[in-house]
Amino acid sequence: MEDSRRRLIWHGMFLFLLGLLTGFVEQKFINPRMGLAAHLEGVMNGTFLLALGAVWAEVRLSPRLKLAAYWSALYGTYMNWATTALGAAWGIAALSPITSAGHSALPWQEGFVTILFMTIGITTVGSSVLVLWGLRRAAAS
Repeated sequence: MEDSRRRLIWHGMFLFLLGLLTGFVEQKFINPRMGLAAHLEGVMNGTFLLALGAVWAEVRLSPRLKLAAYWSALYGTYMNWATTALGAAWGIAALSPITSAGHSALPWQEGFVTILFMTIGITTVGSSVLVLWGLRRAAAS
């Protein structure tokens, strides 16, 4: 994983670009408000990956934990954008009453997106805890 820092930065810029492109089509989604949320998820999660790449060399974890932090960060950021965009395309209300704007989808679609959002939340929190643990003062010494 010697070039993982550079790959995080690349993925950050790519996801940032996906977020920008999503902004061009947000009004085409069944739920444009959630389309706006997908645009913002792409831009914010891309920025997060850029920041993570910038500090990646300072994260002190075992190789296995660092690999877990890396892949869970990528999963959480990309899936957050993709799931929000999918929710906008389907008109989902799952776990997002503010962005649902009165829309709702088929029950299986609502359930599918709910499960994805739950895995994203767990994965993103887990990745953040690992990175924070790897950045603590005691890990540097």
